[in-house]
Amino acid sequence: MSNSTAARIVYVVDEDASVREGLARLMDAWGFDVAPCASISDFLRCADGGRNACVLLDLSAMRRCEPSLQSVVRAIAGLLPVIALTKSDVSVTRRYAREVGARSCFRTPVDASALLDAIEWFLPSRD
Repeated sequence: MSNSTAARIVYVVDEDASVREGLARLMDAWGFDVAPCASISDFLRCADGGRNACVLLDLSAMRRCEPSLQSVVRAIAGLLPVIALTKSDVSVTRRYAREVGARSCFRTPVDASALLDAIEWFLPSRD
């Protein structure tokens, strides 16, 4: 199967179950395969290494994980597009998002159309 017809997976990494479930439902409604993850560790267990995927990453979960896991996520960000989600849109947070390899950063609650545009920008279409 070519990359352009492969399933497009969105990993939703957020410790808050209601946020994670809401984003997962939204991604599913948009036609993406969704892998909701409650932590960085969960994400690392379920990530399959496929290239036709992106990661929605809650920055607070990233900040609370061990430095060794942060290093792994930075390495993954070199392979998969990471879109950071944060409740605080300040320069320190945006700088941290860049440090972890995020290609984009959104303040929550996120504008659904803008988020979809970002995901579509980073993932090839199925057609």
